Amino acid sequence: MKTRYTPEAPQRAEVDALRGAAMLEFGANWCGHCMAAQAPLEQAYAGHDSVAHYKVEDGPGRPLGRSFRVKLWPTMIFLRDGQEVARLVRPLKASDIAAAFAQIDPPA
Repeated sequence: MKTRYTPEAPQRAEVDALRGAAMLEFGANWCGHCMAAQAPLEQAYAGHDSVAHYKVEDGPGRPLGRSFRVKLWPTMIFLRDGQEVARLVRPLKASDIAAAFAQIDPPA
């Protein structure tokens, strides 16, 4: 699991071409809502190490966030083979995040 939002983001075409399970997390390192979501995310992410995690620093003019219509932080988008399967905005419960992970990375 990534722990810091980074300004480097993949291009939308790269995201659309992803194979397997992935999660895009849009936010900012200084965002209080983003910080509050980290403990439940860490708890829910356990056991989903095969899910690619992209922690994308978002803001005005950031094309990837705009292409996904991100308006509030954090926004977590759960993808399967480049297609959005689930989206959570400002989640605070590990159970909600775990349910979204289960949609893209079902237990074995």
